[in-house]
Amino acid sequence: MKLGLVLCLALVWVQLQDGCCQQPKRRKDAGGNQIKPGSKRAKGRHSKLREKEAGGRGQSLLTQVLDKGRFLRLDATTTLPLGKTVELRCKGINIGWSYPSYLNTYNDSRLSIKQSDKYSQLILTLPSAADTGAYSCWAILCDGSDCHKDPDQSSTSYIYFTDKDNLFVPSAIHFEIIYLRPDKPAAVPCRVSTPLAKVSLHKEVPPVEIPANGTLVTYDPTRGFVLKSPGPEYQGVFYCKAMIKGTPQISTKYQLLYVEVPSGPPFVNIEASHEFVRGGSTINITCTVLGEPDVDVNFSWSYPGQGQRPVDIQGSKRLVNRGVGRTTLVSQSVLTVEDMETIDFGKYKCKAKNQNGETQVAANVVSG
Repeated sequence: MKLGLVLCLALVWVQLQDGCCQQPKRRKDAGGNQIKPGSKRAKGRHSKLREKEAGGRGQSLLTQVLDKGRFLRLDATTTLPLGKTVELRCKGINIGWSYPSYLNTYNDSRLSIKQSDKYSQLILTLPSAADTGAYSCWAILCDGSDCHKDPDQSSTSYIYFTDKDNLFVPSAIHFEIIYLRPDKPAAVPCRVSTPLAKVSLHKEVPPVEIPANGTLVTYDPTRGFVLKSPGPEYQGVFYCKAMIKGTPQISTKYQLLYVEVPSGPPFVNIEASHEFVRGGSTINITCTVLGEPDVDVNFSWSYPGQGQRPVDIQGSKRLVNRGVGRTTLVSQSVLTVEDMETIDFGKYKCKAKNQNGETQVAANVVSG
């Protein structure tokens, strides 16, 4: 009897101990099943979604079509072989393209562009070293008839078509003039067909190499030699020399001219051949602009008797060396009135306009 009572008490004690130990374990299991697995799954979904979105924003629109339907996303620079047809694609339903300008200049039939439902396709057949340059595509956004380039959806790759016999990108111009200005950098555009070429800049007279020191003069294979702050000392005939192995190759020659007049609206002067004119006489009013050699200037006139009296307007341009190798373009417009009448007297206004602005001046012609 006593033994049975002891066994019963021992069994009760064991059950109570098991209950105390198992209760926290059950709460832990229950809590874990409600939070942890769910939290882990949610974290996985969101992180993958964020990675996908981030990858989409960072990816290039521009790809190259390879053999057997494979695609290669192009980097900032790409080197491709000569003679093998290149097919580029840009995703989007309305895509714009840019490529080396001479392909447009000569209406090259080797280049074709087609737009499909999902992408635009650029095909260039028989590429050569002359096709080396920047190839870009971008999405075009339109609001009715107003369309513009989307800056957030664009891609560019500078493509080298390497030719060991033409290390320099061929040019149709065999002697190029480059104008140096005191207020902005200038580039000697001896671009190469391979980024592996070692290139140097040379002055013809006196014969000397101009070192690319990374500050005043730098070299970029996609642009050439960049002169950061060009002065009169860089004036003269220059050429570039390139070499990988063997005999060095020589580029086109470049004539560097220093421009005296900085960029800006035209500086205009107007002058009449006579301030006082009698009836029946002839008068010339000359409008003169001193400016940059490669910046066009357009003239327009307003004058007494306009639309009622005949006048003759003649234009001319000439380069002038103004000392210390400084070159200026002199542009003139001359208005001539013959057999002056009363209606011809008054104020003659000349307006000169270039890409940087416009300037208007006037001369008064009086009867006397």
